[in-house]
Amino acid sequence: MPSVLNVSAYLFTRIDDRDRLRPLLLGRADAAGLKGTIILAEEGINLFLAGAADTVRGFIDVLRADARFAALTVKESWSDEQPFGKMLVKLKREIIRMDRPTIRPEAGRAPAVAPAMLRRWLDQGHDDDGRPVVLLDTRNAFEVDYGTFADAVDWRIERFTQFPDAAASHRDDLAGKTVVSFCTGGIRCEKAAIHLREQGVAAFQLDGGILGYFEQVGGAHWEGECFVFDEREALSPDLAPRP
Repeated sequence: MPSVLNVSAYLFTRIDDRDRLRPLLLGRADAAGLKGTIILAEEGINLFLAGAADTVRGFIDVLRADARFAALTVKESWSDEQPFGKMLVKLKREIIRMDRPTIRPEAGRAPAVAPAMLRRWLDQGHDDDGRPVVLLDTRNAFEVDYGTFADAVDWRIERFTQFPDAAASHRDDLAGKTVVSFCTGGIRCEKAAIHLREQGVAAFQLDGGILGYFEQVGGAHWEGECFVFDEREALSPDLAPRP
């Protein structure tokens, strides 16, 4: 049985003491023997960690003891080997760069669709109001090429900062439809859904992203694998790394 626990998590929450927090988290992770990356920005935290299960979960428990991170939701998967080469804590302007400073998810999320509800919509071919459902892949083109939902819309963007311009070009195509934006773990599609709603699109985000969908629903309506940013490269719908 695989022995290395991999976790990913993000949370949009105000962080005003990143310079103090960075060495604290790095020291704590190093002491626990963890490897991966933690990104800190004023708008929140984004992390990918791997190590022994008890130490990874212990690190997350201590992090959640800080009221700002109490709502952190973690996605777990397993591997035979450590997928990261080092432990890094980075300070960035955004935890996922969009270059739209007015998009502030910590001030209020766009409505989310649970994985089970999305599967039901896809099974029946429409949402509960009878509107057609459009699945919008907000990831970069090379990620989409590993796998995506059947018939998902892919604007072939090369980086997330291109998403707003792509949305403006394709807004008329989304009129009158229920749009569900999705991404690997939820972070990009959360910003994307807010932006789309500001443009008048009836947009929702897939709660927990693709990995949350795999965990709760499996591979229904999915084709291929899901690219991940570590040495595992891609995961199948059962959250197993490619051989």
